[in-house]
Amino acid sequence: MTDIDAKFSGQFRIGGELPINRLGFGAMRITGPGVWGEPENHQEAVDVLRRLPELGVNFIDTADSYGPFVSEDLIAEALAPYQGLTIATKGGLVRPGLTEGQWPQIGDPHYLGQAVRMSLRRLKVEQIDLWQLHRIDPKVPAIEQFEAIRSFIDQGFIRFAGLSQVSVAEIEAARKIFPVATVQNRYNLVDRADEDVLDYCEAKGIGFIPWFPLAAGELAKPGGMIDTLAQAKNATPGQIALAWMLKRSPVMLPIPGTSRVAHLEENVAGAAVTLSDDEFRQLDQLSLPS
Repeated sequence: MTDIDAKFSGQFRIGGELPINRLGFGAMRITGPGVWGEPENHQEAVDVLRRLPELGVNFIDTADSYGPFVSEDLIAEALAPYQGLTIATKGGLVRPGLTEGQWPQIGDPHYLGQAVRMSLRRLKVEQIDLWQLHRIDPKVPAIEQFEAIRSFIDQGFIRFAGLSQVSVAEIEAARKIFPVATVQNRYNLVDRADEDVLDYCEAKGIGFIPWFPLAAGELAKPGGMIDTLAQAKNATPGQIALAWMLKRSPVMLPIPGTSRVAHLEENVAGAAVTLSDDEFRQLDQLSLPS
């Protein structure tokens, strides 16, 4: 499987400095059902993580709320010390219990400071490569949250910082306080509400990390354009969706996640699938918001 390599996705430099292959891995699905508790198959979760560097995946995204804490612990167990890997994590959401939709936001600077320090401990690093505010807490003045992030950079706890699920206005407000290296918003072929955010990130050299990146909805149904392209290219619909994502913007950093090695290999193989300009335009037009 030497032809399966994330390097085919191209490179991006986080913060203009830290090089990664653009196709990364989202480590939410290595936890238990509902992103809660331990994985059903601990060894396979470890195997998935250890397979990543063998496939050229050198960017891993997680969060302290995944499990909670389980994903960070597994990453450290499987991969620390991290040779040639960039580990990104997030803080600011908590998990009071296994209830669908309950991910309360806590933006209190004291709590965020604790979250950063605990992620350092769990990941077994002296500095977090990329720490992202999982959500801006509307109960706390945004500037207080941004100033806390600035302090984490100044103290050396984190190298680069990012935001998640934000607007252009919120990014601009944050950039007055600290350099925003990445933005992680929901984005895929059938959910393109944040085109303006992506375009802004591209113009400013900010990495755009789309979560839920492989969704294709009706476009992937039998006989649909994605299905037709997939068959013509001996690919899967997910690989076609990924190829479109990578071609959409040079700052796009997809992080498809999985708990199975075979599915991981299938996702990474998608980095080698290419679309012609015409194929890209057709998919682009079909998926634009009406």
